[in-house]
Amino acid sequence: MSERQPLLLQGDGSDYEGSRSGNGLIRPPVRSSPPDSTLVNVHSEDSIAVHAAAPGDDDEQSGENLKSVGYNPTHHRTLEHPTSNFDTLVHLLKGNIGTGILAMPEAFKNAGLYVGLFGTLIMGAICTHCMHMLVNCSHELCRRFQQPSLDFSEVAFCSFETGPLGLRRYSHLTRRVVTTFLFITQIGFCCVYFLFVALNVKDVMDHYYKVDVRIYLLLMLLPMIMLNLVRNLKYLTPVSLIAAVLTVAGLAISFSYMLQDLPDTHTVKPVATWATLPLYFGTAIYAFEGIGVVLPLENNMRTPEDFGGTTGVLNTGMVIVACLYTSVGFFGYLKYGESVKGSITLNLPQEELLSRMVRITMAVAIFLSYTLQFYVPVNMVEPFVCSQFDTTRAKELASTILRTVLVTFTFLLAACIPNLGSIISLVGAVSSSALALIAPPIIEIITFYNVGYGRYNWMLWKDFLILIFGLCGFVFGTWASLAQILNPSVD
Repeated sequence: MSERQPLLLQGDGSDYEGSRSGNGLIRPPVRSSPPDSTLVNVHSEDSIAVHAAAPGDDDEQSGENLKSVGYNPTHHRTLEHPTSNFDTLVHLLKGNIGTGILAMPEAFKNAGLYVGLFGTLIMGAICTHCMHMLVNCSHELCRRFQQPSLDFSEVAFCSFETGPLGLRRYSHLTRRVVTTFLFITQIGFCCVYFLFVALNVKDVMDHYYKVDVRIYLLLMLLPMIMLNLVRNLKYLTPVSLIAAVLTVAGLAISFSYMLQDLPDTHTVKPVATWATLPLYFGTAIYAFEGIGVVLPLENNMRTPEDFGGTTGVLNTGMVIVACLYTSVGFFGYLKYGESVKGSITLNLPQEELLSRMVRITMAVAIFLSYTLQFYVPVNMVEPFVCSQFDTTRAKELASTILRTVLVTFTFLLAACIPNLGSIISLVGAVSSSALALIAPPIIEIITFYNVGYGRYNWMLWKDFLILIFGLCGFVFGTWASLAQILNPSVD
C-alpha cells in the first residue's frame, strides 16, 4: 500500500539522514538548492506532515484528500531574511549571466547571424515559460501537501507521488535523477570556470612567453582548493560582490570593443549548416540555464506574488538576460566573424593594455565565482559523506578530503578537454537541456494528470512539443559536442 500513499518527502537511508517518526512527521531533507536558497530554511519540522489516503480509497478520492482548498503556501512561509523584488531580480540576473554570455558569439557562428538572432529570442521565451511551469507546479503541489515551499527535486518527487498509480513507484527515482542532473550541471559549470580562467591568463601571458594551458590549470589548482575549503557561505558574500563588480566592468569594456568598426552584415553567414546547429543549441541552453535558482528565489521573496505575471520579476529578468545574450552574440559574431573563439574576451586585441586588463578582470571574477558554483554540488554530497563518520574531527577531515577531490576532479576534466566552446556546448546539451526543457513539461503533465489539461488538452500538446524539442537538442547536441571534442580539427 505504500505505493498508493503519496507521502511527502518519504526518504530512504541513501537520500537523507532522517527518517519518518512514529507520529507521522518527517524530518526536513538536506537542502540541495543553489547558494541563495541555502541561507533560509522555509520548512519547519511541525509543518512537514504526511497526507496519506485511506487504504480503501480510490485514486480520485485520495487526490481530493490531498488538496487543501484555500491553502496559500506563500502565507505559511517563515523567512528570516526575505528578499525584495529588486534583490530577487539581481539574484536572478546573477544566476543566469556567467561565462555563457561570453560564448554567445561562437554560438551565433554555429547558427548563422539571423538564425542565432531569432533562435536566441525563441530559446529565451521557451526557457522562461518552462520556469513559469515549474513555479506553477510547485504552487499546486504545495497546496496539495499543505507545504510552504518545495525545491526542484521535491517538486519532481511530489508530482509523481500524486500522479498515475503506475508512476508513483518511480517518485524516489525521479528525485534522484533531478538531483543528479543538478550535480552534473554545477560540476560542468565548475569545469568551464576552471578552463575559462586558465585560457584568459594564458592569452595575456602569451604576449610575453608561451606556455601550455594545462600549466596554468595546474598553477590554479592549489589556490582553488584552498579557497573552496571555506565552508560558511557568509564569508563568501564579499567574494561574490567583488566578482559581480568585476564581471560588470569586464562585460562593459568587452562590449565597447565589439561595437568599434563593425563590418556589414553580409560579411558573415546569415544561416549556418545543419551540422553545427546542435552546437548552437548546447551553448544557448547552457547560457539560459538558470532554472535551478528559480524556486529558491521565489521561495525566499517577501512578496512572492510579484514573481510571476506578465510584468513580474521573472519575466523582467529574463527579458534583460535574453536581450544581453542576443546583443553580445549578434555584435560579437558580426565583429569577429568566423575567427570568433569560445570566449569573446579571447578575441580582444593582445597588444592593448586595456584588453589585457579585461582578460585579467574577467579571469579574477570567474575564479572568485567558482566558489559559489562549487558550493552547490558539495552541499549535495557532503552531508551524506559526513554522516558515515562519528566524531567531529573525522567529519571535518572527510569534508576537507571531499572538497579537495571534487576540485581536483573538475581540474582533470578541464585539462582533458581544453576546448572551451566544446565543453560549454556539451554541458548545455547534456544537463542544462534535461533540467530546463525536459523535466518541466514532464512534471507539469504528471502534476495536472488528475486536474485536466484545459480545452482541447492544449497544455498536453504544448508540453509534448517542448519535450520533443528538448529531447532532440539533448541527443543531437550531445552527439555534435562529443564529435567536436574527439575530432577537434574537424570544423
